[in-house]
Order: sequence, then C-alpha cells, then structure tokens
Amino acid sequence: MSKKIFIVSPVSLRKVNGQLGLDEQTCEKLVRWTESFEQVVFACTVLPQQVTPSSSETWRAIDDLPCRDRIEFVLLPYAYRIQDFIRTYRKTRQLLRAKIRESQYLCFSPCVLVGDWSGIACLEAMKLNRPYAVSTDRVEYQVIWRTLNSYPLKHRIKELLLLPLMQPYLKFLIQRSRLGLFQGQECYEVFSQFCNNAHCVYDVHTRKEDQISRDRLSNKIDQLVQGQPLKIGYVGRASEMKGGLDWIRVIYRLYEAGVKVNATWLGDGELLPQMKQLAADLGIRDCIHFEGFVGDRQKILKILRQQHLFLFCHKTPESPRCLIEALVSGCPIVGYDSSYPRGLVAAQGGGLFSPINDEVTLTRHIIQLNVDRSRLCLLVQEAARTGQRFDEETVFHHRSGLIKKHLPAKPDSVISIAPYSC
Repeated sequence: MSKKIFIVSPVSLRKVNGQLGLDEQTCEKLVRWTESFEQVVFACTVLPQQVTPSSSETWRAIDDLPCRDRIEFVLLPYAYRIQDFIRTYRKTRQLLRAKIRESQYLCFSPCVLVGDWSGIACLEAMKLNRPYAVSTDRVEYQVIWRTLNSYPLKHRIKELLLLPLMQPYLKFLIQRSRLGLFQGQECYEVFSQFCNNAHCVYDVHTRKEDQISRDRLSNKIDQLVQGQPLKIGYVGRASEMKGGLDWIRVIYRLYEAGVKVNATWLGDGELLPQMKQLAADLGIRDCIHFEGFVGDRQKILKILRQQHLFLFCHKTPESPRCLIEALVSGCPIVGYDSSYPRGLVAAQGGGLFSPINDEVTLTRHIIQLNVDRSRLCLLVQEAARTGQRFDEETVFHHRSGLIKKHLPAKPDSVISIAPYSC
C-alpha cells in the first residue's frame, strides 16, 4: 500500500483556457505534498461558470504540474446554496467515505456549514474510526461577523442564521481530530483550546533563494540613512477586511504631517475604485502608485525589497502570507495589532503594531520611525533575520512530519470508486 494522503480543501478548480486549473499557491502546495507522500488525493469543488473567480490570483492548469501523475483530483459539487448542498449531500458523502478508506493519511480544512465538504469528511472519518488532521488558516466565523455589513441583504440574513451554529460545529470537528495544524498564532490561539494536539504552522510560498541578499539589505539601509523619501508598500486584495480605506487615510495623515512618502499598493479587488477615489479626494493621488494585480511572484518580491516598511490594516483574524513575504524581503511589518503578526516577529523582531482601527497611533508610529531612521534601520535588519525562518521546503517538511507522526492508522480496505474523479 503506497503512502497516500487524502486532502479535502475549500479552494475551487475552474476552467483555464479549456483546462481545469487551480490558483498558483495551491499548485505549489500540491508539489510540496508530493515530496513527502507517494500519492496525493486532492478533493475540492469546481467553480461554476456563472461564478466570477477572483482576479487577484494567478491560475495554472493542473495538467501542467510536474507531479501530475502522482495527484488524483476528486471533483466535488459547488454547493454553497442550501438546496444544492442537500441535493448533492448523500452522493458526495459516499465518495468521501470511499476516498477515506483508500488513504493512509487524512487532512481536512473545515470552515463553514453549508457547502463545506471538509466538515463532512471529518464526520465520515469519525464514523470509520479513522484519525484525521484539521488544517485552517483563519477563524471563518469571526471573519464573516466582522465583514457582515459588506454582504448583500439576502446573503447577510443567511449568515446571521448560520453563524450561531458555526462555532460549536467547528469545535466539535476539531475536538475529535487527532492533530490540529493551525496557521499562525491567531488561529492557534482560537482553535488550540479545542484540540489536544495543536501545532502552530505557517503557510509559506517563498524559497530560501527569495530571501533578501546582503547587498540589497545594505542598499535599503543606505537609502534610509541618506534621508530618502519613505517607501511604503502593501500586497493584497483591496477589500474591507484588508482595511484598504484605513491604509489610504494613514498615508494621508503622514502626508499632512510633512512626511515625504512614496506608497505602493499591489493588488486589485472590489474596494479599489473607492480607494483611488478617496486618494484623489484627499489630494494624495500622486503619492500612491496603484500597481493593480501582479501575478508574477518574483516581481512582487522585487518591489517588496525596495520598500522601507510594509503597512497593513487587516481587520479580521486570518494568516495572510503577505506579511511573511514582507519579512523575507527585509521589510518591517507595521500595522494593526493581532496575534498573527505578533507571533511572526516574537523571536527576532521586525514589526511594530498599534490597536486595530487606531489610525492615529499607527500614523504616529510611522512618523516616529521616519524621524528616528536608526530605529527603522534596526527594524529592517530584524525583519530580514526573521524572514530567514520562512521557506516553503522547511515548513512543508515540518507539516508532513507531524501528519506522519500523529496519524499512524492504516486503511481497512482499498475501494476503487471515483464518480467525480479526473
């Protein structure tokens, strides 16, 4: 029996130039999984044609993966409407049960109630008395609650009805897991209380060679010592949960305080037109370069290496990879306080935080750093040291090792059934 891992993920496949594709980051994860397991069975939904995919992601055809012959894709129904979930529930549960029986290791990512096949996979594993790992990178019910006002009315009503059930449901699934892989201190603090074997892990897609070089680091510090205008950057989706409007207002406050700023926002999203309009209304449109969506990771890292600090205004409990990419690029992370960024820099520094929604304190911190360039240079050096901890080979090896150590059970039988497989 080969060492096979069965993963059920909330991501979605979609058609890319006539071929099924996944976002680039998920593709990189799959490549890493095949370095630790002989075969990967990956189950996820297929995005219907009428659903608009995120434009802030780079899509890649799954048939182009170098390890395609070792990955089995199991296509699950896209069933986030209650009627679709009920209609497809029985057949999908049978499929999940068959794949659980075939596989030696199980890793699921439950997050919501309706349409969440990871949660159903957990229930099936319980029925079959199979140990499983849970993996999650954000506290979904808190994210939904904090962003509820941005939802359409019908969607908002649905979430208000489901939210009281979501936390106890996730608690139930996590309590019965053999292993909890919680990405970042934010998720770990919330979910580890439900799990007897919880581990704080990180989702990283940078490599050792992506870390800022000594020469580039010295050049950045020289720029600060010479008093060049402060370069402030951000990479991510322009959305309410990312605090895009707060970000614009902080740049304006810096401008009003006489700080010479060159700011760059990489990424698009539904809030981008409002952000641009606000920047124009405040008279700082010339201070901010809106790069738009950038799919080339090397270009993103190149731009980040040029920034003197990474300003973020995140409002929800999640584990954004952009903060790690900033640290890898020798870019101090300065923004709203929460357990996740604090945990990233706890050991070697490289960050400065203010209370969430407190634009005044956040602005004051940056003004102080601009005045005290020696302190900012120290933060840059600390960020670069902290960034050396994060490369995808190391973190995935650690994660795979935890799964192999704590999920030793072997499947009872091998069943060949794949009604939704490709």
